[in-house]
Amino acid sequence: MNEKLFRTRFNQMETTEKQALMESLAARYDMNFLGLHTFERWGQSCTTGIFQKDSREFVFVPGDTVTLGWEQFAVGLNQDSQEELDYLLQEWEMECDSDEMIQESMASVRQATIGPMLVGRELEELCWEPVKMDDPRLTAHPDWLKKFRDFVWSDLDSLTLHQSARIERTERGFQIWVYNQMDYDSLLEQMEKQGLSLPTTDEWAYLCGGGCRTLFPWGDGLDYSMHLHHFESPEDEDKPFDMEEPNFFGLSIAYDPYMREVVKADAFTTCGGDGGRNICGGLGMFLGFLPCSPHCKPEVHEEHRLNGDYDLYRPVVHIEME
Repeated sequence: MNEKLFRTRFNQMETTEKQALMESLAARYDMNFLGLHTFERWGQSCTTGIFQKDSREFVFVPGDTVTLGWEQFAVGLNQDSQEELDYLLQEWEMECDSDEMIQESMASVRQATIGPMLVGRELEELCWEPVKMDDPRLTAHPDWLKKFRDFVWSDLDSLTLHQSARIERTERGFQIWVYNQMDYDSLLEQMEKQGLSLPTTDEWAYLCGGGCRTLFPWGDGLDYSMHLHHFESPEDEDKPFDMEEPNFFGLSIAYDPYMREVVKADAFTTCGGDGGRNICGGLGMFLGFLPCSPHCKPEVHEEHRLNGDYDLYRPVVHIEME
C-alpha cells in the first residue's frame, strides 16, 4: 500500500487501480472524491484525485525523494533575464555576478523524502472573517459604517480599512469582513483541531517545484511573455495569470510575490513571496518574482503575529503510512 502513495509507483498505476486508491483515501479522511484529473505543466504531469470537504478542494500529491535547494543554473538564464540583471548590477555598481546575487537568496541543496499528502488546491485568507452588516463589531464603529455607505455610492470595487474591516462589491451585493488578530501558534492549534496541518518548508518546496532543478518550475529565466501579477498590460486584462493556473500537482501556488504562504516550522515562517518588498523596491520583474522560486530561502519572522494583508495558508492532510 505505502509504495503506491509515492510518485514512481503511483504514476505507473492503471486508472482503475488509482480510482480505488483514491476512493479508499476519501473514505479514510471523510472527504468526497470528485474524480481523477490529469495536470500537466512545465514538463511534469500527474493524474491524480480531486477531493472536496466542506467548501475546500484537495488534491492527492504522491510522495517522493527529491533534491531541493539551488546552487547553480541547470540551463542558464535566457537573454531577457540576463539583460535585466546586468542592468541592475550596473545601476547598483555591484561587483558580484548574477549567479552570486541569486545564490544569496536560495536555500542550500539537500535531499528530502516527502510523504504523500492531501493538499488544499487554493491559498486561504487569514485574519479576515466574513460577517453581516448588523454584526456588533461593525455597528460599534459608526465611522466604519459611514465609510461603507460612501463606498456603496462610489464606483469602487472594494474598500479596506487597514486591519479593521473591508467591503467588496459582488454580483450578489456586498460582502463584508472584520479583521481578527491571530498569531502563528494559534493558527497551528486551530488547524490541528480540524485534523489539518501546514506543509513544512521542504514539503512546500516540493509542492511548488516538484523536485525541479531549474530556478523556477519552467526554467532558469523568467518567461516575460507570461501574464504576471503586478506587471499587467492593458491587452492582457481579461487573461488568466499564468503562474496562478494549476501546476503539475493541480495546485495554485507561488504566483504572487505579495503573498506569503505560512508553513510549519519551529517559528513563524513563510515561503513563496516577500510581501512585495522587491517589487516595491523597484527591483524589476525577475528579482520581484524570485521569492516565488521553490528554492528560495524560507523567511523566518521575528514576530509571531500574522498579517492578514500578506499572509495566507494552505491546509494539508499528511497521509498516515500503514
